[in-house]
Amino acid sequence: MTTPISYTSITAAHWQPALGTAGAVVEGLRDIDQAIRIILTTPKGSDPHRPTFGSDIHLYIDWPVNRVVPHLVREAVDAIRLWETRVTVVRVNPAIEAAQVTLTVVWRVADGVPQLTEVPYARAA
Repeated sequence: MTTPISYTSITAAHWQPALGTAGAVVEGLRDIDQAIRIILTTPKGSDPHRPTFGSDIHLYIDWPVNRVVPHLVREAVDAIRLWETRVTVVRVNPAIEAAQVTLTVVWRVADGVPQLTEVPYARAA
């Protein structure tokens, strides 16, 4: 859930501005969800201050369907383990349909309830 930014109303230790919603922040599990989305959609090398930040998922998006799944899963798991240490990845399920790839990431914090993050990608037509 996003809320208008009022720095005195932020109660979580971990928070960040909400993407795509001016004047809002995400906290707690929504912060982690957004962080995972950012990690998986940021190509490695695109952040000049952290050249290893992100993932190489973009390199595999247009590979043949029968060869791409293990690479997508590996890249997602490796990137999340490296850059989002607050979570444990339970599983990554890629869904490939025509020009759309969606990675469904199931993750959990400590011994918490598993959470779900879906990250869509467009394939070349």
